Formats: sequence, C-alpha cells, structure tokens
Amino acid sequence: MLSRIYTFFVLAILAMLAAATTTVTTSPGAPTSIPANQCNGSNLQCCNSLERSDGSLVGTLLGLLGVVIQGVEVLVGINCSPIDILGIGQNGCHSQPVCCQNNDFSGIIAIGCVPININL
Repeated sequence: MLSRIYTFFVLAILAMLAAATTTVTTSPGAPTSIPANQCNGSNLQCCNSLERSDGSLVGTLLGLLGVVIQGVEVLVGINCSPIDILGIGQNGCHSQPVCCQNNDFSGIIAIGCVPININL
C-alpha cells in the first residue's frame, strides 16, 4: 500500500515538472548580423558571450532554467543587459551587442540572438 502511494506521488511530481517546462521556438536561418536600427529597442542587449544552443555551457543553463529550445543552432546570449539604441556613453556595450527574440530570463540568458552592427 505504501509503495502505491509513493509511486503516485513520484508520477504526480514528474507530471508537474513536465508541464512546467518552458519551450521556446525561434526562427531558423537568422542573418549573420543586422544594423542596430532594425532591432526593437527592448530586444537590444549587450551579452558577455554569445553561444550556440547546442553547446555544453548553454545546454546546462537551459536545463537549469527548464527551457527547451526547438531549432538547431540558435544563438543564445549569456549574462545580458539592455542597452540604448545609440550604444554610446556609460550604457555602451563593451562586449557583444545583439538583438534577441526572447529576453524573459532576468539577463541570465537571451534566446534567438543575432549580432548587430553599431556603426555611428
């Protein structure tokens, strides 16, 4: 009897974890870079690094956050912060400026990123 109750709770917890997994779909074949003025201001980010989604570091971060990415070779920004459209002054980007589709992870990661050109 106790084993049935235990099995029920284990299955219930696994079902809740599966239901809570975030799935992100991005468009494949993103361009190699875009001009900064083609990026929506809220999507403009400065990331410490830009990695492919199939990399081991990104895979670990996505797993810890419970995020599943559908698509191959999606670029993911790591440790990102928003920047202004001009990209100059104190808020300028000294790392990798990118335009990302999904920034809902408190700056830990940004998904579906494309490098941008900040040419003044």
